[in-house]
Amino acid sequence: MTQHPLDAPQFYLTAPSPCPYLAGRDERKVFTHLVGLRASSLNDILTQGGFRRSQNIAYRPACDGCRACVSVRIDVADFVWRRGFRRVLRTNADLIGVEQGALADSEQYALFRAYLDARHADGGMVDMTVLDFSMMVEDTHVDTMVIEYRRRGPDTAINGRGQGPLVAAALTDLLGDGLSMVYSFYEPEEEARGLGTFMILDHVRRAEKLGLPYVYLGYWVEGSKKMDYKRRFLPQEHLGPEGWMRVDGA
Repeated sequence: MTQHPLDAPQFYLTAPSPCPYLAGRDERKVFTHLVGLRASSLNDILTQGGFRRSQNIAYRPACDGCRACVSVRIDVADFVWRRGFRRVLRTNADLIGVEQGALADSEQYALFRAYLDARHADGGMVDMTVLDFSMMVEDTHVDTMVIEYRRRGPDTAINGRGQGPLVAAALTDLLGDGLSMVYSFYEPEEEARGLGTFMILDHVRRAEKLGLPYVYLGYWVEGSKKMDYKRRFLPQEHLGPEGWMRVDGA
């Protein structure tokens, strides 16, 4: 069995493969394993250094001659609640998000499949089976959770839970300095609600309540339309050669 020293994680480099964000380019990633008792603390350090998590792997781009992928995190304390954001919150005021353990179930997978088929039918995750999905959620040594969003019911004020079908869900890591949104998905027939935006706004509110300064959104790629939405959540910080730099305008 391969051993991964906890105090000195081993890093590896992938072979080139087609970039999913910029046509005609190749991508490479540097990665390490998040295992053992110190996995959560290592995940904290690496996320602050621009890594992302997938199952028990932490990775970041290491592409030859390209630095288009920029790590983005929202500044919670100074977050600007624009009119459009408040409208999204009002639209989704009938929903409540409940934190669950990192356990996958058939309802989550059904929603995940509907989301992929409607929104990312040509993406790299479209062939994920129920086993793949379960591994995405459960194969982890870090402090993580699934936040499930359902409609409020008559007993919600008492038990804090929603009712009815699952409307949206977010796989989220709890870090020492923030919440990291690993992956989120929602009911495609409810797209008019702005559920993707709503879940980010809900994470900002959750981080604020927990006294955490950041919400990590992963990578923004200039020139990639599917990443443009991340620039709307201001102020934010971008990770560059000199560290995290504040950005106040889109």
